[in-house]
Amino acid sequence: MRRKIMYVLILLLSLSIITFWWPVNDSECNSEAFLKSKIKKFQVQAAKVVVQPWRGEHQVYGIFMVPDEYKQTPFLVLTVKGFGSECSRPFGYRRNFDDIFAEPGTHLVRDYIRTRIALRLILQGLYFHLNEKQNWTLTFPQQKAD
Repeated sequence: MRRKIMYVLILLLSLSIITFWWPVNDSECNSEAFLKSKIKKFQVQAAKVVVQPWRGEHQVYGIFMVPDEYKQTPFLVLTVKGFGSECSRPFGYRRNFDDIFAEPGTHLVRDYIRTRIALRLILQGLYFHLNEKQNWTLTFPQQKAD
């Protein structure tokens, strides 16, 4: 009986290690190629960062104030120092999030990093680094002048 319990514990430990450290790349585009390209880019720093992965899914995010001309952008790249970059498609915008209100001519974008990635970074001692809003950047392709 004791041997079975030991095997189950080793199996659970192995699965949790695989879950935390398995690289996930389901990006909508190639963020590295975009960031290295000579395409003109627009970047914005986070107005607020929330890092509370113990509260469940979607609890590690940055809130960014973005000019309205970027509402129709095809993609954006979230860069968090210590984590890297991830490309995604914008999925909506709002005038306010978490007591942050958009200034005239802007809207707010909330972009997330995965909870398991945030937990891995916290276990590596990067909680305070992750919690600094200057470490979060959104990059958009520069809009063409009409």
